Amino acid sequence: MSFHIVCDSCTDLTQEDFEKGCYSWIPLTLIVDGEEIIDDETFDQASFLEKVANSTGEVKSACPAPESYMNAYGEADDIYVVTLSAELSGSYNSAVLGKNLYEEENGEKNIYVFNSRGASTTQILIARKIYEYASQGMNFDQVVEKVEEYISTQRTYFVLETLEVLRRNGRLSRVSATLASALNIKPVMEGTRDGVIQKLTQARGTKKALSKMIEAIVKEGRDLSERVLAIAHCNCPKRAEYVKELIQKNLKVGDIIIIDTKGVSSLYACDGGIIVSY
Repeated sequence: MSFHIVCDSCTDLTQEDFEKGCYSWIPLTLIVDGEEIIDDETFDQASFLEKVANSTGEVKSACPAPESYMNAYGEADDIYVVTLSAELSGSYNSAVLGKNLYEEENGEKNIYVFNSRGASTTQILIARKIYEYASQGMNFDQVVEKVEEYISTQRTYFVLETLEVLRRNGRLSRVSATLASALNIKPVMEGTRDGVIQKLTQARGTKKALSKMIEAIVKEGRDLSERVLAIAHCNCPKRAEYVKELIQKNLKVGDIIIIDTKGVSSLYACDGGIIVSY
């Protein structure tokens, strides 16, 4: 049985993933002061971050059209789809509509759309877990069941240099509208199991905030010895390595991967942002 994995472009897939030949990437559109930037292989992070830093107007993303998903579903026997949290973006609903359109034209098909209830690192771990199970020869229903179970156990934390873009787009819940930026207060944010974003704690300075983020993971008390942790960074590889060292010092984990944010993740993480999922 052949399988195909379709991901929206907030799934920060690497070249290594694409070389497996089973992934398709559906780009979102990034909008900065009215300029539309397609989040595909042409995305230039440095140029984009400069535009965001200098923006005075609207900075947001637009989800793909259902037809983009429909056209990507293709001829494989089993098709799995990974999207941004349905609570944060219309990408999930668009993918489901694309499934309905596809089946209207082609008849019923094994297509399942996963609501990641997260973004970025959450999504890449889901996409790789689908690949792991499907490539072992599991049938469609088994893959769906096991991946949904995996999603229910995922956790995501992040520390950003600025929350301005998230705040301007209404992506935050229960976060004070005024943060003590003059005191260099950095909030530690978490993605809840319901797929929304909230503030967990805060610290003065980024390094202390990153330490508090790792403390939160340690306090959870979970056995992560066979778990893969993903660290995404927006233009700050040294900071990502620092977080990796903190994790290795304080936790026994199965593996740690470091990835660079693509367009959508760069938009919301902003320059210097760190995201951790497992």
